[in-house]
Amino acid sequence: MEKPIEVIFLPLAEKFVESIEPKARKKLFQGIRKTKERLIGDWFSKMKGSDGIFEFRFDESGKFYRLFAFWDTEGETETLIAGTHGIAKKTNKTPKDEIRKAERLKREYFEEKKLGDKGN
Repeated sequence: MEKPIEVIFLPLAEKFVESIEPKARKKLFQGIRKTKERLIGDWFSKMKGSDGIFEFRFDESGKFYRLFAFWDTEGETETLIAGTHGIAKKTNKTPKDEIRKAERLKREYFEEKKLGDKGN
């Protein structure tokens, strides 16, 4: 049996989710729910040319929203999708510096996790 998927938010992702309009937040959580159910769709996809960065993508009221994320499959009981940060913008194009920021946050996450494991 496959491990369940859980979605966590790193601090910047949490701030982003708290800052968006309620209708947009509802759409984000619909996409997260579908992903946790292992449904595949354009609401969650891998960023081309990135080092394992995915995005939850949706639009609401003429704005495009992106919540960047990555997979952490190292857990014994569950698979995690960790949200790094998000953006809201007027165009559908994703800035490359936002992808690089997500890659940096991913590296920092795994470095901190590795250090935490050594402390056990």
